[in-house]
Amino acid sequence: MPLDAQQKHGTARVAKRVAALNARYRHHGATAVLEHALKDVDLGQVALVSSFGAESVVLLHLVSIIAPQTPVLFVDTKMLFQETMDYQHQLAESLHLCDLRTIRAPKSRLDFEDPDGTLHLFNTTACCNVRKVEPLEHALAPFDGWITGRKRFQGSTRAAVEFFESENDLRIKVNPLAHWGREDIEDYIVNNRLPRHPLVAKGYPSIGCAPCTTPVAPGEDPRAGRWRGSAKAECGIHITRKDSAA
Repeated sequence: MPLDAQQKHGTARVAKRVAALNARYRHHGATAVLEHALKDVDLGQVALVSSFGAESVVLLHLVSIIAPQTPVLFVDTKMLFQETMDYQHQLAESLHLCDLRTIRAPKSRLDFEDPDGTLHLFNTTACCNVRKVEPLEHALAPFDGWITGRKRFQGSTRAAVEFFESENDLRIKVNPLAHWGREDIEDYIVNNRLPRHPLVAKGYPSIGCAPCTTPVAPGEDPRAGRWRGSAKAECGIHITRKDSAA
């Protein structure tokens, strides 16, 4: 089969699986989506990608109960807050994460693209790409899909998020918490007595790399502290070719 035909066939196959999964689980809740979808042949082999950020503990807890053998991928950009690294170690131990994989960019790539660690000062997109997007793409290569914590309430770029999405026609993205609101996140953390990221109490409702994350004032959008002062709203791992062309 010619390459173009193979690509079209692959696109149709992923799109068909996504449509089938969204129809199948349209009226399910987050727990049911995880319980059933992780065993669904239309989904295949999946990993949970977690930033160990402000709300990450919810999905990590759910997966640790429902399917503890699920691989958890954590991208260490080498520019994270020390509090995030400490929180990651805390949750890995308390939730008994049995397949936690820390992903980092190869030193050779960082030495070439960002030898003095200042790339974020003049090109945040390039910095995110070399430190996060590229390493994660490599780590996700063996998987048919991945689980994310994206939710509709997180802003305009996520307002139409569905339970299942096609990612660049290559794999399926699963968003179990897509329809949850802030109150659902809060209730789950409180009811399950889960530990919070220490920076949340210091005004960080959305947490990324230390150089590009600032506290958020009362009344501001929770993601206002990410890349403050720029039009950037996503690090790049959730941007598909369709999004980029929009």
